[in-house]
Amino acid sequence: MLKLLADPAVFAVAAGLFGLMVGSFLNVVIHRLPIMMERDWAAQCADLRGEPAPVFKPLSLSKPRSRCPHCGQLITAMQNIPLISWLVLRGQCSGCAAPISVRYPLVEAATGLLFAFAAWHFGFTAAGFGALAFIAALVALTGIDFDTQLLPDDITLPLLWLGLGLNAFGVFTDLKSAVIGAMAGYLSLWCVYWGFKLATGKEGMGYGDFKLLAALGAWLGWQMLPLTILLSSFVGAVVGIALMVVARHGRNVPIPFGPYLAAAGIIALIWGKPLTRMYLGVSL
Repeated sequence: MLKLLADPAVFAVAAGLFGLMVGSFLNVVIHRLPIMMERDWAAQCADLRGEPAPVFKPLSLSKPRSRCPHCGQLITAMQNIPLISWLVLRGQCSGCAAPISVRYPLVEAATGLLFAFAAWHFGFTAAGFGALAFIAALVALTGIDFDTQLLPDDITLPLLWLGLGLNAFGVFTDLKSAVIGAMAGYLSLWCVYWGFKLATGKEGMGYGDFKLLAALGAWLGWQMLPLTILLSSFVGAVVGIALMVVARHGRNVPIPFGPYLAAAGIIALIWGKPLTRMYLGVSL
C-alpha cells in the first residue's frame, strides 16, 4: 500500500478524494466554531457580571448531527456525500426544498483540488502531509473570516506551533528561519496596525491577522514573508476593487484580510522559493 501511495499520481488522487471529505468537515467547522466561540464569550461575560451562565443546546464539531436549518430534517449519510449529494439534490433540501448554499460544494471542491495538487507537488513525504494540514487550516480560516471577520486562536495558534514543530526537523525551512518568521510575521502587521490607528484613529485589521501571518512565517520562514505580504496585498486590492465595482461595496465596508493572507500562504508554500529567486535573486 505504501509503495502504491509513493507513486505521485496515486497519492494525488487519494489526497484529492480525502480532501473532499475533509472539505465536508471544514464546512461544519466554518459554521459551528464561531457559534461555539460566541457561547464561550457569553458565558465568560455572565461570569464577570456575577450572573448565571446562559443555557444553550449542546453544540460541538461532532454533535448534534447536521440538519436543515429551515425544516430541521436530519441530513442522512447518503445526503452528505461531498459534491455528489449537492448535485443529486440540485442544491435543495430533500424535505422542504429550501436552497442549500453553493458554498458547501465549493469548499469541498477547493479542498479536494488543493489537496491533490499539494500531494502531487510534494509527494508522499512529510512535506506532503504537512501541506495538507496547512491547507485545511487555511481553508477553514478563510471561510470563518469571510463570515465573521474572526480568525480563531483555536486554529491559528495550533497552526503556528505545528509549523515550528515540523521545521524543527527542517521539513519546509530551518528552525531558526521559522522562529524569526513567526516573530517577524506578528510584529510586521502589529506595526502596521498601530501605525494606521495612530494616523486615522481607526483599526485597520484584527489581532487574528497578526497571528495568522506569524503562523505563515513559522511554516515558510522569514524569507517568504515579503512575498506573502506582497501577494496578499495584491489579491486583496484586486478583490476589494472588484467588490466595490461589481457588488457596490462602500469604501467603509470592512473586508477581511485573512483570506488573502491564506491564499498568499498557499502560493508561497508551493511556488515561494522560485518566485522569490526570480524577482529578488535571494538564495533560499
